[in-house]
Amino acid sequence: MAATPPAHLSPRKRPRQARAAATLDAIFEATIQVLLAEGLHRLTTTRVAERAGVSVGTMYQYFPNKQSLLYALNERYLDIVAEKVEKACRDKHGASTAEMVEALIDAYWRAKTERSDVTRALYRSAVELDNEALIEAFAQRVDAATIAMLSSASDASYVDLALINTTLLTVIFGTVRNVFERNLPTMLEADIRNQLATMCLSYLKAARIPEV
Repeated sequence: MAATPPAHLSPRKRPRQARAAATLDAIFEATIQVLLAEGLHRLTTTRVAERAGVSVGTMYQYFPNKQSLLYALNERYLDIVAEKVEKACRDKHGASTAEMVEALIDAYWRAKTERSDVTRALYRSAVELDNEALIEAFAQRVDAATIAMLSSASDASYVDLALINTTLLTVIFGTVRNVFERNLPTMLEADIRNQLATMCLSYLKAARIPEV
């Protein structure tokens, strides 16, 4: 993700070889395991290094502190979510608005629920971060993908697509986050997901340029 982190959150180095990338994968997975097992306040780079099976020195080569580790983990997570949304949008170019909305909600919802415990842990970890640049980079990617998709809709066009797109994504993202923060029952989550699709479609229908 093309985001420039604050200096104190920047990793010391980036992996350039397969072995280094595998080490970083192990560190990220260990970070998630420590977050889930012991919570944010007990997360330390030493605990993560032990669980990942790497030395503290190796950990320090990449991340100078706990906050830089959490920043990189959130960056990776948002990168994965953005990629899934982008693919869903590309696949629905030229489709109907209903198909687009369904695909967009499905892609985002699935990305957040595949490992819902991890999503909740990362939401909690974000409170310790200066992640404005990270969120903005994610938003720009998703905005570009959804605007390109909606502009190709076979059954609708819009005057102020940028505003409509921002409103649409705010509703989707906010709803999904609220579901996680409230830890709602699975059946209720499914009902809300269906209601979200209905709400988004109604909004887009009201906002489109009337056919002459």
